[in-house]
Parts: sequence; structure tokens; C-alpha cells
Amino acid sequence: MEGIDMVAQLMAISATTAPKSKGENYVQTLVLKGKILKKIADKMVAFGVKKNKKDFDRDGKNILMSEAVLLIGLKDAKPLGLNCGACGYPDCKTLAKQKKKAVEFIGPICSFRLLDMGIALGSAVKTASMLNVDNRIMYRVGAVVRDMKLVDWEFVMGIPLSVTGKSIYFDR
Repeated sequence: MEGIDMVAQLMAISATTAPKSKGENYVQTLVLKGKILKKIADKMVAFGVKKNKKDFDRDGKNILMSEAVLLIGLKDAKPLGLNCGACGYPDCKTLAKQKKKAVEFIGPICSFRLLDMGIALGSAVKTASMLNVDNRIMYRVGAVVRDMKLVDWEFVMGIPLSVTGKSIYFDR
């Protein structure tokens, strides 16, 4: 569907222009469509089996039925500098010195930067909703696109998009 491309781009704009702590933007966006969605769907099923994690197959089927996926993530996000301790460390310098650990995502990450990403996600899905495009924020997409090395972001979520008579993301 022709309109999906425009909606995905408008969603990316919403994520990019969403408010950010100290006005510093570490939020990244990328629109995926076409044949790569089948590869991601297949990898999601395999990833769930390999890691013995549930619902990767279910979400993979949703990706296969989607017309596009918007990725929203964080790359090289620096601590805000408030020394608030919300990240679990006593100050931002201690957080910054931590060795980065990768599981499905790479952390630790400043809590305010994660909030920035959450606001960006909310802004993007608000835009899709205003334009009547079905969507759902999915963490499993993010884990798999990182595993596939489609992005080198530390943290990423995917928002698949669909236009059908009934939302494929909630009645599954």
C-alpha cells in the first residue's frame, strides 16, 4: 500500500522531533520494508527456538504480514549528568565507566535516555494512530535486528505497520 511509506516516514519524523533530555538526540530511526521483512520474520522464529524464548514465532508471523517496520533505538547515548541514581549507579561517571554488556541489548544505559526513547516510541505510534494505521511496539523485533546486525544500536524496538480490516497485532 502506497500510503504506508508516507506514514512510516511521518512516524520517524515524530520520533526524531519528540522532546529529548537536554535537547540531546541519541534516538535513531530506520524504516524497513519488502523482502527484508521475511528474513526478519524467519530469524525471529529461529531466535526464539535457539534462545528458548516464547512468542518470537507469534511476533514473527506479524512481521511477515506487515507492510513495513519502523525501528527506533538508541546509539551511543551518553549519561545525562544528573547523578540521579535511576540507572542503579551512584553517579553518571560510574555509569559511564561500566563495561558494556550485550545480551539482547547493550547496557547499562542512562534512564533518562531510555525515557527519551520511550517518548519517541509514543510519538511515533501516536502518529500512526492519527493516520489510522495499525501498529504495535515490539521488543522482539529489536532483539532480532540487532542479532542480524541490521543496526548497531545499543537498544532498539520495532513497530510493524499494517492496513487491514482488523488489527493483526491484537487479535492473535
